[in-house]
Amino acid sequence: MNLARHSLVLGIALGLLAACGGESHPTPAPAPSTDAPATGIATTGEGQAADAPTHAFTTTEVARFDAPWAMTFLPDGRLLVTEMAGTLKLYDPATDTTATVAGVPEVMHVAQGGLGDVVLHPDFDGNRLVYISFVEAGDGGLMGAAVARARLVEDQAGGAALEDLEVIWRQVPKKSGDGHFGYRIAFDDDGMLWISSSERKAFDPAQDMTGNLGKIVRLNEDGSVPDGNPFADQGGVAAQVWSLGHRNILGMAFDAKGRLWAHEMGPKGGDELNLIEKGENYGYPVVSNGNHYDDTPIPDHDTRPELRAPIITWTPVISPAGFIIYDGDLFPRWRGSGFIGGLSSMSLVRVQFQDAGAREAERFDMGRRIREVEQGPDGAIWLLEDGTREGKGWLLRLEPESA
Repeated sequence: MNLARHSLVLGIALGLLAACGGESHPTPAPAPSTDAPATGIATTGEGQAADAPTHAFTTTEVARFDAPWAMTFLPDGRLLVTEMAGTLKLYDPATDTTATVAGVPEVMHVAQGGLGDVVLHPDFDGNRLVYISFVEAGDGGLMGAAVARARLVEDQAGGAALEDLEVIWRQVPKKSGDGHFGYRIAFDDDGMLWISSSERKAFDPAQDMTGNLGKIVRLNEDGSVPDGNPFADQGGVAAQVWSLGHRNILGMAFDAKGRLWAHEMGPKGGDELNLIEKGENYGYPVVSNGNHYDDTPIPDHDTRPELRAPIITWTPVISPAGFIIYDGDLFPRWRGSGFIGGLSSMSLVRVQFQDAGAREAERFDMGRRIREVEQGPDGAIWLLEDGTREGKGWLLRLEPESA
């Protein structure tokens, strides 16, 4: 396979769309791929030059997938990649070979959902457990996100399958409509399982404790409710909930201090980065720094100080998707920074953290919608290009230009 390789020196960010982070909004067509280096200046969200020296990196187009959504690295450097239509791929960058993993549950593929996130159990080397999220059908055309776990089994002929699959969590209640599933998965250092559950474009469920929509939930690895959740005394599905008042959470990451950060798409304006704390209400749809799509105002966060305000908001939006907090050695200057993919902004956004604060430090013009961000075993940064519009999405590897 010929790898299309081009140098990217941090570019001037694209003009962002005024429309919200909803994924149905148009994005300018990406520029044609070229082997010639592009030069420019890294910018902040306000269009000002970044306050740190620009850093060159190369972007390598490694492989293409059909509408990919998420990826995770196996310990040996291979990748599991989800495709929204319901296919799980096992890709080996060393040999440029791809296998299809059997045993994926039946997936309902709609505009903003299908087969979603994929993560490994913290003790994957010992138990081979993989966790996946997906959209499942309900009665009467209703649907909702679910999370399942299964063992990844490989044979000597190169085949792979998920075995002993069990669904351990479901969105409650199921809803009609094709958007705002969230269904990001993360493990913390204590082995607790965290799931983002978006509000399914239904607004009010984010404040309704009889369901788990518009919430971040914290579970044991088997899906049971652990001790210490803030709403355990309410029983039922409320016992799963760690925080509420969220819209559409498409990225979660833990920092070196063990704190959970999550970003979410705002309505028309007001994308957010939040520091997630136990029992807190983040306000949606009561407050937001954006407005509804029909331009009906939503009160800003500062009108309700008892509701937790975001650490960063973006208007114009970046349409955030995918999220890591970098701890590798390949880009030492970026150690401790967050990296967020941008869909409508067609960018990679670097966030710098300080104490309980954060700010956008740099924005890199990628010229394509970025769906997913992961850190590779050697410290390279890997991206998945969103393929929901064109069908195909590139797997991209970023490494220092001198590497």
